[in-house]
Amino acid sequence: MPVIVLTRGKVFLAITIVLFMVLVVILALSLSHEAPAAIVKGRSMFPLLREGDIIFILRCSPEEIRTGDVVIYRSRYGGRLIIHRVIDIKYKDGVRYFVTKGDNNPGVDFTEFDSQLGVNQARIVGKVFSINNYVFKVPYIGNLALVIRGG
Repeated sequence: MPVIVLTRGKVFLAITIVLFMVLVVILALSLSHEAPAAIVKGRSMFPLLREGDIIFILRCSPEEIRTGDVVIYRSRYGGRLIIHRVIDIKYKDGVRYFVTKGDNNPGVDFTEFDSQLGVNQARIVGKVFSINNYVFKVPYIGNLALVIRGG
């Protein structure tokens, strides 16, 4: 088996390249409104997600969303993105309504519900990319973008 020798200069170069790539991703996320990723702000999904975590958005149809999935949806007020877990799914006139709740919140998102049923499927952006309930995220790196954007 070959042995790879890393000199101090090679390690510094590798770290510099990785940090530059992370910075480019952070800046792109902070300037883009429809990126395939989002930065977590707030504590409603703690301990699963922490402020500054970068999560990846999987675009999907409403039929692909199941109870237990963490979804991203647009708020009724101002269109900001909310990342919460689906705890129930209701149907009315062929439309899906998702009952959502932050893991760290005491109750469901009533103020965001449409027709008192849940979040209308039309406001769902996607779900957080995960496999076997393991959420893929980049911890804390998004804090830099939150500072750049002003909060």
